[in-house]
Amino acid sequence: MKERDFEIVAPDDEIFENLGDLGAFRTGGKTEQEIEEDYREQTVYVEENLWNKVQRVGKKISFAKDIMALYNYMRDPFVSWHRKAIVVMGLVYFISPIDAIPDIAPLVGYLDDLGVIAALIKFLGSELVPYYDAKYRS
Repeated sequence: MKERDFEIVAPDDEIFENLGDLGAFRTGGKTEQEIEEDYREQTVYVEENLWNKVQRVGKKISFAKDIMALYNYMRDPFVSWHRKAIVVMGLVYFISPIDAIPDIAPLVGYLDDLGVIAALIKFLGSELVPYYDAKYRS
């Protein structure tokens, strides 16, 4: 097989330097201010609906502590809104009744939610550890 030459558009550390130019990300023609406003609206949605969902299904799922850590991460004023936005979208998926696998399906209903939460945890890595309750940290 023949190797292909790839042109590096921007080194990894320069991707988020200028938020006015989000590079390869599709923003639907929205400005940075509009994107931030969407983030704020989704954050309000999470704050209003997360507790109802956790109370309803908390005993059925094994990743409730991860949900709580992600919520605490989202509320931290020292975390950039870009990183919070990723967490907010994952939590919106968890809260949303529209899923790839409906939550009412026995045994497998929460697998898609678990997949999204696991992907968030993998993405954030050790950055998320301080946001867990002390009894879960070891």
